[in-house]
Amino acid sequence: MENIVTTKVVSQSSPELLRSEIDSRIVRIRPMSTPIDQISRHAATRRAGSMTVEYYAVDSKPFTARVTTDCLPDEVSKAGENVAMNISVDDESPFVKSETILFPDVHTDEGLPVTAFITEVSTKTLNGFFTCADSKGVVRVPAIPSGSKIVRMGRAARELDMQTVQFQSIPRKEHNYCQIFKSQVEQSTLVKLSNKEVGWSFSDQEEAAIIDMRLGMERNFLFGNKMHLEIAGEDDVMLTGGIWSQAGKELQYSRNALTDKTMVSICHGAFTASNGSSRKLLIAGSRFIEQMQNLPNQRILGPADKMTRWGLDFTTYVTKFGTLYVLMSETFDECGHAYDALIVDPEYLTKYTHIPFSTEKLDLRASGVRNTDAIVITEASCLVLRYPKAHMRVIGK
Repeated sequence: MENIVTTKVVSQSSPELLRSEIDSRIVRIRPMSTPIDQISRHAATRRAGSMTVEYYAVDSKPFTARVTTDCLPDEVSKAGENVAMNISVDDESPFVKSETILFPDVHTDEGLPVTAFITEVSTKTLNGFFTCADSKGVVRVPAIPSGSKIVRMGRAARELDMQTVQFQSIPRKEHNYCQIFKSQVEQSTLVKLSNKEVGWSFSDQEEAAIIDMRLGMERNFLFGNKMHLEIAGEDDVMLTGGIWSQAGKELQYSRNALTDKTMVSICHGAFTASNGSSRKLLIAGSRFIEQMQNLPNQRILGPADKMTRWGLDFTTYVTKFGTLYVLMSETFDECGHAYDALIVDPEYLTKYTHIPFSTEKLDLRASGVRNTDAIVITEASCLVLRYPKAHMRVIGK
């Protein structure tokens, strides 16, 4: 029992280490200036055992492919049986044995889309039986030209089957580095003892330092480049990678030409083929927000349609595809992305923390360094996007 880490033990060894209490104070400091950092402190947080964080990014399994070679150039007519044939495809990975597939662009004489049952999958090839019987039971399989779309459907089991092919969605192993963020606040004994015209105390300086620290973290969390710097004769430095580059989808639009149709296309890209939520965040630079505000068709609604969450005030943008919660971030402007936006699914934003946000007092007076009170503020953390296709970059060109 001596080695068990409890709340009491943590409190005794490092009184201000408990993350939930610290974060509850941090998030009240200028939340609108650092939206990504703000959201991450409310989102699911995982403790990282080292400065290098390894995680798996899993997207939904693909469900479409294309035919690469013309199949059955002549109509096949057989009574009372199905037609077995091979289909050359550009990607066989979405399919497994016993699944059904649909050719939405290829139709029978009766106007029904062609379907098939897969019996075997090999490299760039699907083997299967086509089930195209007409109302009289005659199988008529039309020609399937190269380029035809194939859609993965549900599996079909035999009556006596107890098992089926194991479902596989192979995740990609990714990694990010926790960056050590620090800030130091000092106040001399003379200043501490002096009367001040305003109520400026050591805690006020801490708050100012935390604001500045969070602004720097926000920029790293968004646009940082993942790097491991090996400096001769010194400790290594790790820089965290931002979530901007982790997003799995990207859409470009003409800068200064944002229209209602463009916004609908953005929502189409953000909410389809993503397996994500129907409500996502759109965080953008000032020029992008300016163009949204000037759209003639006001889908950005009035004060009654504002939403407050994570201590942030969002404005809603509603489409049939889903709802975007819109927020301007000056960090985008500062980092050269005034015309750009990032659509994030908050359900799949995860923060890894190696050193939780904490403060440590330095006794510089006793050590003979300076006659000051000093506090060092530290956090080692990074952000990752799981299910990358649930997130999208929007870039103004």
